[in-house]
Order: sequence, then structure tokens, then C-alpha cells
Amino acid sequence: MEGVIVNKVAQSGIITLDLTPYIPVEADIAVFDLKPFLFREMILREKDYRTALTEQEWELFRDKHVALYCSADAIIPLWAYMLAASYLQPLAASVYFGDAGALKDHLVTTAIQALPQEEYRDKRIVVKGCGDVSIPASAYIAVTAHLRPVVKSLMYGEPCSTVPVYKQPK
Repeated sequence: MEGVIVNKVAQSGIITLDLTPYIPVEADIAVFDLKPFLFREMILREKDYRTALTEQEWELFRDKHVALYCSADAIIPLWAYMLAASYLQPLAASVYFGDAGALKDHLVTTAIQALPQEEYRDKRIVVKGCGDVSIPASAYIAVTAHLRPVVKSLMYGEPCSTVPVYKQPK
């Protein structure tokens, strides 16, 4: 049959894995910075800090993933983070030590590590490389580390144009 167009990509059995669904939505992330609670942005006074925490509007953090950190170059006692976390924990979806970028990386990595490996066993996987949403490098590293032990091959890009990353030995 001359003139019949055959989609070899569709017949190849390659599975395209788009990491976009694993990227957290900005609206689901909040930041709790200890800097505003410091005296002259350098010193944490326990009594003032405890008072300020009781006056904090905690509802702002309800159902959000919260990045807890201090943006000032100050020495913060560990109990200060614990105290803030104790206020956040009953409301927040999660509390993570680090800035917003570190929290996003953590959420992406955690979501990817929850992928059921058995669904990908002995499959040919292409991790989608282009899109409208920016995917952090940590996501590509996490998916490689998570799927490499079980896949037949792992590639980056689009099914029509891939970069080989890993191929299972025969």
C-alpha cells in the first residue's frame, strides 16, 4: 500500500511522561520568614517572638505548603523554627524548612517518588522536555533516579526526537 502514512512513534510503545502535573501550583505555597520577627533583623528575643507569634494571622497558611526559613543573615535558635512550626502544623498542608524554591523542589521530588514503579517496568519512557510550565532540574533528576531501576529505556524530549539517557543492558 503505497502512500499510507504509518505513525511509527505511536507503534513504538513509547510512553511519554509529562512532569507538569507534579509541579505545585503557586497558590498552594506560602512562605513564613522569621526575619520580620527579629530585633534589628539580627537578634531573636524570645519574649517578643512568642508574643508576635500569638498575634500572627495563621489562617493565611491554611491548607498551604509552607516554606519556613529566615532570610536574614542571623543565628536563629532551632527552637524558634520549632515554635513557628507548632503554630503552622495544625493548619498547613505541610511545613518544610527552606525557602519557596527548596519547598517546590521537595514537593516535586516527593510526588515523583510516589509514582508506581511497576507501571513503568520494562517500558520505554520519554520524559517530556518542553512545555509551558518550567520544570526544575530536580524533577528530572528525581524521575531518573526513581525509574531507572525498572525501565527498559529512559529518554528525554519528545517521542519524535529523543535524547537517550539510559538503556537497560541485554
